[in-house]
Amino acid sequence: MINSWEELFLEIKKKDYAKQINKVLDEEYKNYTVYPPRNLMFSAFCLTPLKNVKVVIIGQDPYHEEHQAMGLSFSVPVGVQLPPSLINIYKEIENNYHVKMKPNGDLTYLAKQGVLLLNTILTVRKSAPLSHQNIGYDLFIQDVLKALNETNQPIVFMLWGSYARSLKRYLNNPNHLILEATHPSPLSANRGGFFNQNHFIKANEFLKSKGLSEINWQN
Repeated sequence: MINSWEELFLEIKKKDYAKQINKVLDEEYKNYTVYPPRNLMFSAFCLTPLKNVKVVIIGQDPYHEEHQAMGLSFSVPVGVQLPPSLINIYKEIENNYHVKMKPNGDLTYLAKQGVLLLNTILTVRKSAPLSHQNIGYDLFIQDVLKALNETNQPIVFMLWGSYARSLKRYLNNPNHLILEATHPSPLSANRGGFFNQNHFIKANEFLKSKGLSEINWQN
């Protein structure tokens, strides 16, 4: 069993797919504008050590416009306009807890509480969503999910949208809770299946039942 991200990354570095990803990224960062800045690619792992993970929120690839991506799924830096998906996430937190969220999209406060904000594709070329979809990140994310799945600490996985839900096949640990909903993007959320799913309340109820401190979802 893997005990830390450092241990996992040492194993991953030896794999062919990791060498391939690095080779592609060297060229991409050299020749194009790529987000997030390369030093922020692994922010989710830096801010949320494996032993601290309580909740995993899975996104797909980073925001692809300037000043948005910061290495955490759905998060944008302080002062940046809230993206539509994050607006809906905040609405659902407000609905769950009858609170008012600040118009600040930096989710570092969640990462520090044990919420792993995991994009399954870690980089993107400017203005070109999913441009790094086929460079090997699928194998990377399988290794990350395998490490999480093998951890017996209680973890809640929030799988929003068909892509995130497709990753459920890597998760079968009975100590974990899987919550599924449609994606929080306006196109999906407004059709139903994201709002009023109470995922934030359900996650905290699960953590509390396991003797763990709850997440303070309010920013």
